[in-house]
Amino acid sequence: MKFEEFRLSKPVLRAVSECGYTTPTPVQEMAIPAALDGKDLMVSARTGTGKTAAFVLPALQKLSEPSTGKTKPRILVLTPTRELAMQVRDMVREYSKFLSVRSACIVGGMPYYEQLRQATGADIVVATPGRLIDLIDRGSLSLKSVEILVLDEADRMLDMGFINDVKKIAEMTPETRQTLLFTATLDDEMANLARKLLKDPERIQITSKESQGHIEQRVHVVNDTHHKNSLLQHLAQDKSVTKAIIFSSTKRNADRLAKKLSDQGYSAAALHGGMEQKKRNRIIGMMHEGRLRLLIATDVAARGLDVSGISHVINYDLPKFAEDYVHRIGRTGRAGAPGIAISFVAHAEVNELVRIERFTGQVLPECIIAGLEPDEALQRPTNPSKGAGRGQHYSQRPPMPGAQQKPRRSFGPPRNDNGPRSDNGPRNAGGPSDNRRGAGPRPEGGGKTFGRRPNTGRPRPASN
Repeated sequence: MKFEEFRLSKPVLRAVSECGYTTPTPVQEMAIPAALDGKDLMVSARTGTGKTAAFVLPALQKLSEPSTGKTKPRILVLTPTRELAMQVRDMVREYSKFLSVRSACIVGGMPYYEQLRQATGADIVVATPGRLIDLIDRGSLSLKSVEILVLDEADRMLDMGFINDVKKIAEMTPETRQTLLFTATLDDEMANLARKLLKDPERIQITSKESQGHIEQRVHVVNDTHHKNSLLQHLAQDKSVTKAIIFSSTKRNADRLAKKLSDQGYSAAALHGGMEQKKRNRIIGMMHEGRLRLLIATDVAARGLDVSGISHVINYDLPKFAEDYVHRIGRTGRAGAPGIAISFVAHAEVNELVRIERFTGQVLPECIIAGLEPDEALQRPTNPSKGAGRGQHYSQRPPMPGAQQKPRRSFGPPRNDNGPRSDNGPRNAGGPSDNRRGAGPRPEGGGKTFGRRPNTGRPRPASN
């Protein structure tokens, strides 16, 4: 199939052609015709599969049709992060270069009044939920004319706690709107959100196997932090690593690694949510221009980061969630290009690795670099379906070494530790007035008391 077979206007097709696109990706081939027919969509596809064009092109086609409303915007795109919002806005500008379309990007960390000026009269608004609600609450923006609502990376918006904001924004749009939901994962929470916001949606799912086949995935077993740093330095010296994103679990670790690599003479910089937006934009610009070779980023900062030519993704720290692994490796292998994803895995992280393998449906091969061999290979669980998940109930966990197994309590009739008792008998041999567990009378002097002051014969001090 060719893009010319879609019902797109000539200006849109011309822009697509100048971008070098000839054949649509699987998600574009399935989503664009359905969106052009006005259907609500629930699309599951990994980043890097061309999903931005899958909703931007139908939206631009919608703008070429006459509108019944007099106010704007007509198209609203919600994204979880600032970087993703700016990326989508840039793609809108690229695809609409031959159209009279105005677009605005509404995100936090940017001058308020400048964004308000851009949003006034914009046909397409791309926004993060928090800043958009801020504009709406101030009465600066109305969503009464929205014809298409797009939720991009909806799973991440839920993970970041935006679900109530998303619902609030959706309620401000007309019920007649068309809703397009794009997500990398489909779970019960996502299904509940779709039931509330979408009307009889068409479900499109691009499997992980289809979307990751061009990315070579490897695992390097590490003994400790020193071994991990030696592996990272070896990869940094590899000339085939032309442009790489190194994922760290924390902002502090990202700064530390960036400084260490910079001190070693590599062009490296950190990118995380603790930076000012201006600095983040400058670093991303350096990466786009090829002036930065190694970018050490956290998940929040790199969400939606679209930089062409990423040859390698290196998971210095494994992600907490298997879904984040898919998003991370999606930074390489964009638009079907080859890419390499490398993960450092300690022996204590074998369960995290198994979760990733179950989620992606493939076993990641272990690779060894001469001179940097691990002490031993990973020992994967013999039954990965049990014990590898985070939701394991305490009763299914094996006992700690040396721990004594306690019998489960019975909730039947009370029992006497010195033998069977009747329902009306005393609890123990300590007498009817002694309700302590166990047998025998209290020690001389009454023993320890709890909750009451012992009677010492002295008067209590007066309270103030």
